[in-house]
Amino acid sequence: MARLAQTAGLTDVQQEIVSTVRDFVDKEIIPVATELEHRDEYPQAIVDGLRELGLFGLMIPEEYGGLGESLLTYALCVEEIARGWMSVSGIINTHFIVAYMLKQHGTQEQKDHFLPRMAAGDIRGAFSMSEPGLGSDVSAITSKAVKDGDEYVLTGQKMWLTNGGTSSLVAVLVRSDEGHPEGAAPHKSMTTFLVEKEPGFGEVRPGLTIPGKIDKMGYKGVDTTELIMNGLRVPADRVLGGATGRGFYQMMDGVEVGRVNVAARGCGVAQRAFELGVAYAQQRHTFGKPIAQHQAIQFKLAEMATKVEAAHAMMVNAARKKDSGERNDLEAGMAKYLASEYCKEVVEDAFRIHGGYGFSKEYEIERLYREAPMLLIGEGTAEIQKMIIGRRLLEEYRFQG
Repeated sequence: MARLAQTAGLTDVQQEIVSTVRDFVDKEIIPVATELEHRDEYPQAIVDGLRELGLFGLMIPEEYGGLGESLLTYALCVEEIARGWMSVSGIINTHFIVAYMLKQHGTQEQKDHFLPRMAAGDIRGAFSMSEPGLGSDVSAITSKAVKDGDEYVLTGQKMWLTNGGTSSLVAVLVRSDEGHPEGAAPHKSMTTFLVEKEPGFGEVRPGLTIPGKIDKMGYKGVDTTELIMNGLRVPADRVLGGATGRGFYQMMDGVEVGRVNVAARGCGVAQRAFELGVAYAQQRHTFGKPIAQHQAIQFKLAEMATKVEAAHAMMVNAARKKDSGERNDLEAGMAKYLASEYCKEVVEDAFRIHGGYGFSKEYEIERLYREAPMLLIGEGTAEIQKMIIGRRLLEEYRFQG
């Protein structure tokens, strides 16, 4: 086993789960990932395999048919999956965030209805905050819900849904002014709705349209879509938690654990880039010897490995903090920020080690080079992470003079 990115203190069960996922990645994902990615093909066989392993229910409590594992276990599995192909980890992550939000904030009826089928992988989750005119500025959401008897009528356009087409349940954040006076803080007038739909594209239920996939630079295979609501009727019992006005806090709780997930993805992609770089450096010869024996390349490998190790340690710390029941927005923000930035740098260094061949689609590093930038944006940009980190540091180190 490689020495980098090891995690101390795991139970035998955790070690077995992570080892099983690693073997699956090595045998079922890495050999086909680049070919599928170049075709922008949904990895159905891989997803079916993950379903058989129980990955869709990894953190769902055992009472609902899941494995009841910790965020740390989940993050380590995501790290392994992203090492194989980051798009697959995105398929799992959006599902997991919706399941987590249901577990933490759903009514008992909502938990009983959705969680067992989510654990089995029969229901696939997606969540939706962004809109065409906003990303990190969640308070500027314009999509709205209007009460009409025992239903709400939803109108608006959402953007950047991972699993938008393949999902059958979408947690959608919209503005709902009911019960909230004019001039109230924007985040207090937002509600999360649990919207059930048929998988696919086009009009997937009356009032709800999922256009075709967005064509992306990287992060292919997984479907990323818009979501258009035009008079979409949703029963009142599909308000997450049963009460309006709580959506912002529910979504932020989900995004907080999502940031640990994105950090884990960054760790996995960086590990794979290091593996590719260190292997190529020992195979490629210049001036009569492998380039790995040139000091310039050894320095680069040393820097890459150190970044892999540091990012992994911060990701593990953030996950363990959340598992302990403590607030982890500071640790999650730091982990997401560092892991995504280091991932970009490690991938670029591996790309440089490959020289001209790194620019060829025949080499795996070309795919990683296009995938890494997404991590700089997903679950909040680096600037948003630094803003969160700065605010929390000022809370923790408030000047008492």
